[in-house]
Amino acid sequence: MAWSRAVSALAEAVADYLELRRSFGYKLDEAGRLLPRFVVYLDSVGADVVTIENAVAWAQQPQAAPGTTVWAARMSVARGFARYLAGIDARTQVPPPGLISSPRRRRNPFIYTAADITSLQLEAQRQIPTPLRAATVATVIGLLGATGMRVGEVLRLDRDDIDWDDAVIWVRQTKFNKQRLLPLHPTTVAALAGYATQRDQLLRSAPKTPGFFVSTVGTRLIYVNLNLTFKKLVDGAGIARGSAVTGRIHDLRHSFAVRTLLEWYRQGDDVQACLPWLSTYLGHREPRYTYTYLSAIPELLAIAAERLESSTPAVWP
Repeated sequence: MAWSRAVSALAEAVADYLELRRSFGYKLDEAGRLLPRFVVYLDSVGADVVTIENAVAWAQQPQAAPGTTVWAARMSVARGFARYLAGIDARTQVPPPGLISSPRRRRNPFIYTAADITSLQLEAQRQIPTPLRAATVATVIGLLGATGMRVGEVLRLDRDDIDWDDAVIWVRQTKFNKQRLLPLHPTTVAALAGYATQRDQLLRSAPKTPGFFVSTVGTRLIYVNLNLTFKKLVDGAGIARGSAVTGRIHDLRHSFAVRTLLEWYRQGDDVQACLPWLSTYLGHREPRYTYTYLSAIPELLAIAAERLESSTPAVWP
């Protein structure tokens, strides 16, 4: 009975911890899945408190090969929970950072050019036999490339989320439960309006969703299917062939960020001053998160080096 009460207390602590963090906008899907398992493990070994020893033992359970990202993910979740518990139970030990490190490195993105995006849209028209699906996929790709929206944000877009008069998109249900308005270029508005007309003409039955982008049966698009189709289009168009990295659909977001930065450099704008605008447009909480999207492509490096050289005073011997 004593252990049952202890485990119950830990389970309640997990629920309180998740509720608190989610109230700040964190989704914590992984923590929500792993922490109940951590509590079950603590019960199985007769522990009523989190220690470094039992956190490491749980993280290194043999469900995954040694050194994989699974171990690091478990430890990260356990550490966050332990930090919370330490303010409640003084016996709690917080595992130090780096105790189990992740071997995963951030993957370099493939930066799509405007020509690449056009090729993908044409490949969609060539590969996909169903006119509505071909138009839908091509327009989704165009919107991702033109706005840098997250794929999930585009798939959740409803018809009422587009303000045609003011040329803006209302992005809802974003990361951290925030919302934002995205101004659109006139060509993007025209492309979306053209798709909406085509969609309504080609859809054979009443839509089953308020979603702006729909499948051939009127339902909202599914990410897994869209991602699979996108990979086939990349292969069919010969994009990223010979590159060290393959082109992913998420890389369209990276590409938008890099192209925006390039344009600012070319125009002579103060990039550091403009960066918060890009961060807000992309839906990042802070500009530092935007830096991860700004890959050092050769053209960007050349422009940055040229600006640095022009701003450095000459040193005479």
